[in-house]
Amino acid sequence: MKIQLKVWRQKNAATSGEFRTYATPELNPNMSFLEMLDVVNEDLANRGEEPIAFDHDCREGICGTCSLVINGKPHGPHRAVATCQTYMRSFQDGDEVVVEPWRARPFPIIKDLVCDRQAFDRIQHAGGFISVRTGAAADANSILVPKENADLAMDAAQCIGCGACVAACKNASAMLFVAAKVSHLGLLPQGQPERYRRVRAMVDQMDREGFGGCTVTGSCEAVCPKEISLDFIARLNRDYAVALLKGDPKKPAAGGAG
Repeated sequence: MKIQLKVWRQKNAATSGEFRTYATPELNPNMSFLEMLDVVNEDLANRGEEPIAFDHDCREGICGTCSLVINGKPHGPHRAVATCQTYMRSFQDGDEVVVEPWRARPFPIIKDLVCDRQAFDRIQHAGGFISVRTGAAADANSILVPKENADLAMDAAQCIGCGACVAACKNASAMLFVAAKVSHLGLLPQGQPERYRRVRAMVDQMDREGFGGCTVTGSCEAVCPKEISLDFIARLNRDYAVALLKGDPKKPAAGGAG
């Protein structure tokens, strides 16, 4: 099969970009979307042209690095998969496939399909960790955790921080990401001492980064490769309201681990 690849090309953050169309070489329908880009880049390099820059790492749907908008949808046409888990058999021979980077002001484009997602790192550094002493493994095993809380914490901890929620949101909101990171610690006993300081610190940092407000359209949940639930945003809002009522100005110390 072959497709027409309409891809965003941008030399660097200081220049404007544009779409360019490439006819791909012959493709195997069973190759992944990233493998297709590898083939296209090899063809471009053989013709003396600049390869398309794109992010990738594990290619197993774990790291969240493969951040592409494919035909208007983050990560491609299927639900609950990352870009690296999207296969060319999802398209028809001769299709035009449009590929863009995440479009959000807090995620500035570095080059072509690569954007800077350090804003997520700064939110995580603001409070997404446990800095109080929690003991050794034996101590953790002696603390009983209700199964419902443990299951919810694991659901939230599945967030891979890819940023698809931001890319899909009309407001470029990071609420689903922050809610997942706040909830997976706030649901466990070890996370309780810093629970409300954590939520204030992370939400405040999110606002400083310039992410938009959440209007609960559900687009974030629809494109999340790990199907993080909107329920975590409700939990975040409740914790944030309590934190404001407590009026605790302290923030967790930087450099903790969670």
